[in-house]
Amino acid sequence: MHTDSDGNYMPDMLAKNGVQVGWNTRLVPFGKRYTSVVFSIGFACRVAMAFGGVKPGDSRANLIYNKDRTYAFVMPFGQVSDEWYANAAGAINWGFPTISDYAIPEILPTGICTYEHVVSDIPHDEIVQKAIEVRGLKVNVAKIDIPMSFGPAFEGERIRKDDLFMECGGGRTTGVEVLISKEMDEIEDGLVTLEGPDISDIELGQNLPIGILVEVAGREMQSDFEPILERQFHHLMNYIQGIMHIGQRNIMWVRIGKGAVEKGFSFKHLGVVLHGKLHQEFGAILDKVQVKIYTVQDKVEEVMEIAKQVYEERDLRLGSMTDETEDVFYSCTLCQSFAPSHVCVITPERIGMCGAYNWLDGKASFQINPTGPNQPIDKGECTDADNGYFTGINEFVNQASRGAVPEVSCYSLMNNPMTACGCFEAIAAMLPQCNGIMVVNRDYRGMTPSGMKFTTLAGMAGGGMQTPGFMGVSKHYMSSKKLFKAEGGVRRMVWMPKILKDEISEKLKALCEHEGMPELYDMIATEEQGTTEEEILAFLKEKGHPALEMETAMG
Repeated sequence: MHTDSDGNYMPDMLAKNGVQVGWNTRLVPFGKRYTSVVFSIGFACRVAMAFGGVKPGDSRANLIYNKDRTYAFVMPFGQVSDEWYANAAGAINWGFPTISDYAIPEILPTGICTYEHVVSDIPHDEIVQKAIEVRGLKVNVAKIDIPMSFGPAFEGERIRKDDLFMECGGGRTTGVEVLISKEMDEIEDGLVTLEGPDISDIELGQNLPIGILVEVAGREMQSDFEPILERQFHHLMNYIQGIMHIGQRNIMWVRIGKGAVEKGFSFKHLGVVLHGKLHQEFGAILDKVQVKIYTVQDKVEEVMEIAKQVYEERDLRLGSMTDETEDVFYSCTLCQSFAPSHVCVITPERIGMCGAYNWLDGKASFQINPTGPNQPIDKGECTDADNGYFTGINEFVNQASRGAVPEVSCYSLMNNPMTACGCFEAIAAMLPQCNGIMVVNRDYRGMTPSGMKFTTLAGMAGGGMQTPGFMGVSKHYMSSKKLFKAEGGVRRMVWMPKILKDEISEKLKALCEHEGMPELYDMIATEEQGTTEEEILAFLKEKGHPALEMETAMG
């Protein structure tokens, strides 16, 4: 606080408005002339010498210490004279940028300061946030302000039928969640909006659609980090007592308990949690987070369209990578709170069964959080290329599952299949009479040729158990050349719901063509041909499906 602007001296203005000035409040005026700025800079020098061991006269070490450790900046208000500008520019030599509401010459390239050096003409309602951004300050949300208890102790809590107030997504209604990165000036940090009815507006048992759009920005943020941050929604929302979150992307499912509603739960509290915890856990790459929540169908559909485009772009990033070209795969144990023995192995040709993480996401996640749920696995020696047995993977899974899963195959449905928690996009199951494999996605609510609906099949495939003939899979895996390789690949595929077949049609047709059987696509039945094994078997015989001529997969 130095000099005045049009006769207004800030310490006097603060005192007049009842704001205490002095060391107790860290509001310390050094003098009424602009030359008193030198005392502030002198204070910064003393900090560097006292706490950083910087020797007097070592200007370079002084700059480095203050730039990295003393988060100061210059903020002149009103008309800036040449003398003011010169003093402010001098502060650059300590790594302190200038942010002004007045139109002065800007120095934008990064060099001495962490980011820009002089930024001008910033409106008063934006200048504090701009100063935080330019100086590289990180927002630390100390307390999650919601009426429910909150913490890791509630992760894994189940909301049973008798305790349920309402639910969103999960096939009951439309549900989607997505995180995208934006430019810094497009986001208002901490903004949480809700468009549509809130919990207080509905009755017990009245379900709603939900679309959660989280927009983030940060100087260190990369688009590759988006799916990693998005996948955190699962455990962060599960930290809320009385809230149960399952799934991800456009198969997410939220169950709201009666106890949470009694304590005053609002959909906005989901946004408060996501804003606070993303800042806490990923502050190194995030500077701003805003959350938009929609509970009206048309707006949820708009978010769904945005999300589908984002998902498609993410899935295409792997390009020509194969399991053979990489020596390291990645684990995912994010869901062990629900299934303690579950360990997902992510390879270039087999993304996580939740559909949210591919190999590149696992790599990026490990870079962000080296002690997190995505750890590198040296795949080791391949002892069986068809089943996908690797010595390094078996050692890792055995240890990470605490001995519950001593061996796992990457490419087989029948032989030591990969475990699942319950967040899978789809389930693969063997149909013995048809000598083939069916796949059913979470969105399909009808009966399947296995004699079970999706919810019943989920009990067979989930829970961290290995159940030969049942396995959780992602939709993207349906187009992988490693798809059920041990059982004969896509030639073994005999049934899937029409909604799934239509969704992955282009990729599935390409895989059939790669196998030298473009006609195979039309041989794969849907519920239009039948929902019993007998009906599907008759269709397969009529079409001459290759699965009928293959060796039995049940041996």
